Amino acid sequence: MRVNYYIHGHQIILEDQVLEDAYLKIKEGKFDGVVQTAPEGAEIVDYSNYILAPGLVDTHIHGYKSYDVMDNDAQGLEEISKGLLACGVTSWLPTTLTAPAEELEAVCQTVAEHYQSLSGAKVRGIFLEGPFFTEKYKGAQNEHYMMDPSVDLLKAWHQASAALVNKIAIAPERDGVTDFIHSATNLGVYTALAHSDATYAQAMEAVEAGANIFIHTFNGMSGLHHREPGMVGAALNAGEGVYAELICDGFHVHPAAASIVMKCRGTDETVLVTDCMRAGGMGEGDSMLGELPVVVKDGQARLKDGGNLAGSILELIDGVANVVQWGIASLPEAVRMASLAPAKSVGIEHLCGKIAPGYEADFIVIDDTGQLQATYLDGVKRYDILDA
Repeated sequence: MRVNYYIHGHQIILEDQVLEDAYLKIKEGKFDGVVQTAPEGAEIVDYSNYILAPGLVDTHIHGYKSYDVMDNDAQGLEEISKGLLACGVTSWLPTTLTAPAEELEAVCQTVAEHYQSLSGAKVRGIFLEGPFFTEKYKGAQNEHYMMDPSVDLLKAWHQASAALVNKIAIAPERDGVTDFIHSATNLGVYTALAHSDATYAQAMEAVEAGANIFIHTFNGMSGLHHREPGMVGAALNAGEGVYAELICDGFHVHPAAASIVMKCRGTDETVLVTDCMRAGGMGEGDSMLGELPVVVKDGQARLKDGGNLAGSILELIDGVANVVQWGIASLPEAVRMASLAPAKSVGIEHLCGKIAPGYEADFIVIDDTGQLQATYLDGVKRYDILDA
């Protein structure tokens, strides 16, 4: 295994700039700076026709390769983590669904017990998507388990996860939201807003209380109207430090709508996610999202009963490539929306999301259109398109 070496790229995407024809230094599995010229005699890995970028960070993903976080299975988590390397993802938040409280507690405990031993993409927290939602915008969530926010339940899940839970989504119109957000913040948990029929005022009140993320913007929320801006209006108009997720698979959101979010929030506060479910990477056919039957056809995952979109089968690197192809973001902007912005949204930017000295050398190699060529973890190549 290489210990100290340099990687040459025709570009290197950093937090605030793009360097041309530069060398990335790797020392003992960590980034050790970027230079324009490698020392004489240094070991060099040549990607001079490609771009070096930070590993992607998926903060909203339920499953992949026929496995789901809600399976509550350690081997399933391992398979998801390994599979994500082919998606350019090096850090992720295992994401739950609306389910019985005891089931969520068990999943939190299982992730906590096994996440450090996973061999693929690194778990950086847990995202609890539910159960504190509104039935009208249930989407592909099970309305039977929806309820008002409970601080006691959050504390139980947080404790079961050994404090790994760092993101939870709620509907702002439910009872007790303000107190819940304050309690979540005190626990170090970021509150997101989702699956909601909230008014603009209710959504903004939640933001004022400390909520900072809008989940899959436009999907599963009250829409924008000129007399009632709703959840979408709040996502577009909230102040600084608020993030808006987008699922850029071409089905969940029209490219023009995605462009509007990027213009209103800025690319630094727009977060590309997948909301991928177990059918990701598996092709067409029948599948399941939690307890609900799903059919995958023509690139879409939809509930068999009612036809609602049931998450996605999007791979995050394809979301990056899509927004570039749609002409609504540059490649560096797209990469940052899928790495640094998601990391910042849940306070893990000190661990991942950018190429910087001292960070674990988790990075990807892409071409000029955003197509993945290779994925590295801790300075070791773990995926190569030629080997796939």
